[in-house]
Amino acid sequence: MSQQQSARYQRSAGGMVGALVVLVGLIGVWLALHALTGNDPPSPVQTVDYTREVPTARKAAGFDLVAPPRLPSGWRATTVSFTPGPRSHWHLGVLTDRGRYVGLEQSTESVTSMVRAYVDESAARGTPLDVAGQPWSTYTDARGDLALARREGRTTTVVIGHRVPRSDLVSYTASLR
Repeated sequence: MSQQQSARYQRSAGGMVGALVVLVGLIGVWLALHALTGNDPPSPVQTVDYTREVPTARKAAGFDLVAPPRLPSGWRATTVSFTPGPRSHWHLGVLTDRGRYVGLEQSTESVTSMVRAYVDESAARGTPLDVAGQPWSTYTDARGDLALARREGRTTTVVIGHRVPRSDLVSYTASLR
């Protein structure tokens, strides 16, 4: 027997199918192990402590700044900002326990300008709602997102929910102090 003959092996369709089955099996085992032991990548959205910003912003605001004393279980604040000056503005962005966005915007601007800026240029006005004994105007945008707006004294407050159930948005709005 020559060296060339011993290096050869028999090729067959059955051998090819067997090798393919083994390879697919190994990939399946690797994927299963990875799914069981792999960690989800960390969320790029960071949680912020908005409660630290509230006292300072309230002192500087030229309006009655509101914020929830605490968030519902599973909700987290992701953005908070206060812009001082003649056009003071308060913003608090949160994600619900289902990852839906709720934004709180406040300033001395008119309801119309705030709705145009934070809801939609052509937001449709809906039926007013009673929230914790106070009347709130409702607006929806082309995607069906809901916003609640209220003007009291010099303060305009707009609460926007992107694909948030109406009941969650109303409860959140009722919690504002």
